[in-house]
Amino acid sequence: MLIKIFFTGKTKESYLQTGIADYEKRLKKYFPLSITEIIAKKSPNPELVKQSESEILLKQIMPQDFVIILDERGKQLKSVELANQVQKFLNTVNKNIVFVIGGAYGFDKKVYDRANFLFSLSMFTFSHQMVRVIFLEQLYRAMTILKNEPYHH
Repeated sequence: MLIKIFFTGKTKESYLQTGIADYEKRLKKYFPLSITEIIAKKSPNPELVKQSESEILLKQIMPQDFVIILDERGKQLKSVELANQVQKFLNTVNKNIVFVIGGAYGFDKKVYDRANFLFSLSMFTFSHQMVRVIFLEQLYRAMTILKNEPYHH
């Protein structure tokens, strides 16, 4: 099983790139991991951007993949609850697990239709670039909780 993470748009800030690389390295200790940036056509029309991102993304998701999208309308979990949910996914999903973090305009309906689970990091709104590091940190925290490692207090 492979954990795939798709980010929509380019990570521009070097401090965010550093954070992503750090947590990517940490997470590879627990499972095979692939992180991919989806770069769509630029347009002044948000709907066209979402459609373009959706088309590129959905071509990279296999029919058998289990897809989790991060969305403000998704289920909010505390860190320990996220750890338990991740454990449930790891135990019951016999396919690749795909996390998708959308761009500045969110997701096209086709992505929502493809999702198996919606997850929300917070009631706060974060930039689509910041949420990448926050999510990776929470995924890493979940794994340390599951392994009883001294990271989460």
